[in-house]
Amino acid sequence: MSKIRAGIIGAGGIATIAHLPTLKAHQDRVEVAAIADINEEAVVKVAEEWNIPGRHTDVDQLLEAEKPDLLIVCTPPSAHKEAVIKGLQAGAWVWCEKPPMLTLSDYDEVEAYEREGGPYASYVFQHRFGSGATALKKHVAEGSLGKPLVALCNTLWYRPHAYYDVPWRGKWATEGGGPAMGHGIHQMDLLFEVLGDWTEVTAMADTLDRNIETEDVSFAVVKFESGAMASIVNSVLSPRETSYLRFDFQDATVEVEHLYGYDNSSWRWTPAPHRAEDTAAVESWAPQENIPSSHKQQLAELLDAMESGVRPRASGHDGRRTLEFIAALYQSAETGQRVRRSELTKDGIYYTGMHDENYVYGGPQ
Repeated sequence: MSKIRAGIIGAGGIATIAHLPTLKAHQDRVEVAAIADINEEAVVKVAEEWNIPGRHTDVDQLLEAEKPDLLIVCTPPSAHKEAVIKGLQAGAWVWCEKPPMLTLSDYDEVEAYEREGGPYASYVFQHRFGSGATALKKHVAEGSLGKPLVALCNTLWYRPHAYYDVPWRGKWATEGGGPAMGHGIHQMDLLFEVLGDWTEVTAMADTLDRNIETEDVSFAVVKFESGAMASIVNSVLSPRETSYLRFDFQDATVEVEHLYGYDNSSWRWTPAPHRAEDTAAVESWAPQENIPSSHKQQLAELLDAMESGVRPRASGHDGRRTLEFIAALYQSAETGQRVRRSELTKDGIYYTGMHDENYVYGGPQ
């Protein structure tokens, strides 16, 4: 088969740190045909460094000239919708950085441009693609760890005041939210990948220290269809940074702690006392193959989906679930009410936005 031709929109850090190395790792299957950015100087610099032949200053130009099979969107969040729609309209599959969209209404609008058998839009949620997450999800499906009961999901990161000097950060209109939207979204996606659909959430959020419009910390309690309950913390105020998830089942506790990515050594599998002597079963829990969570592994599955003409993971309902939860988190935090998933209707404030403009973060209300 001929190689898949890829185009990249956005020549910033995420393109050079994550996506271009990932594409190079799959150079037997995909070639980078072009890159586009409104900053022509950045385009030239990145294209020269990575030997990219096509160089453009907007998405229309790239799509018309290069006709890529795959469009990779690495722009700030407010530019995701336009680029993804244009890619789908041009017949390209799309892989877009997080957050998928700024609102649920935008997500649903984009999905309307997909077609059965492709093209599809999928989103970067790389933590669900490591071997640890894959093994745990399989155990949950098989019930081999017992019923899921309790979970913790903590994204405790640190972003200094200067981080928000970038004009689009910390603003509802351009980032869509604070750490719940732009940082903890990866850990929350992994939580939902393992435990499935959620049913209700109660949350608090506020701006405690950073000079921004959005929250800089949030806390939430969520219930799942399975009956399990979880607490979720998202922060950019935490000097000792960590990404930590814990799952307590009837027969085991499973934990993963890392910062921006894990491998098998980041996981701990602890049997409950009544299973401690069942060494054969316990030894079978952890995966034997060590596949780190990565853009590389997600792209491998996306390329497989493209070749088979099937919807990839982290798209459609599968990609919407975490964004839907974030909308409910903000609704609960701003209204002071528990929010059930069934209450997120298309005529509500939190369908067309993540924030009620009459609610002000920062100190007592």
